[in-house]
Amino acid sequence: MAISLKKGQKVDLTKTNPGLSEILVGLGWDVNRYDGGKEFDLDSAAFLLGGSGKVNSDADFVFYGNLKHESGSVEHLGDNLTGAGEGDDEQIKIDLSKVPANVEKIDFTVTIYEAEERHQSFGQVENAFIRVIDAKTNTELIRYDLSEDFSVETAVVIGELYRHGGEWKFNAIGSGFEGGLASLGRNYGVNV
Repeated sequence: MAISLKKGQKVDLTKTNPGLSEILVGLGWDVNRYDGGKEFDLDSAAFLLGGSGKVNSDADFVFYGNLKHESGSVEHLGDNLTGAGEGDDEQIKIDLSKVPANVEKIDFTVTIYEAEERHQSFGQVENAFIRVIDAKTNTELIRYDLSEDFSVETAVVIGELYRHGGEWKFNAIGSGFEGGLASLGRNYGVNV
């Protein structure tokens, strides 16, 4: 049975699941209250962060334009342009055993593509979630359903994996940003 988290809650991942190394991070959402005539295209990404909370290089930003980290530890499984259908809209595969030693955290984000041009925000998105799945057994380990009411935000940091005492933990964040992917990237030290 998966652990259901609330905003700000932290939980052990590898300590309570010995031998866990390969996981899938699934992200999903639905669109509501929107009649602007343009499709919603939400994009997930992963930022591999050092101790400073910033990327060590631009290559540490894994998204639809850079699907695989050079270490092979993080791989984005593709861009879903519509978010239609049930279940995960996008997935990111992580091999914890390959994450470089200088990476202390992996933050997972969702942004709205061309949000300003299309007059879209997370106020028009509902049922957003992140879940962590054991890739070998396809068992859901952790789930965080965002219940926040967003309004003008165009990017959300949903959750993060982080190292603590030689183990990996998960933190449910749910923090919104304005300015979309560019703003988020600058926040993490990516040259945009």
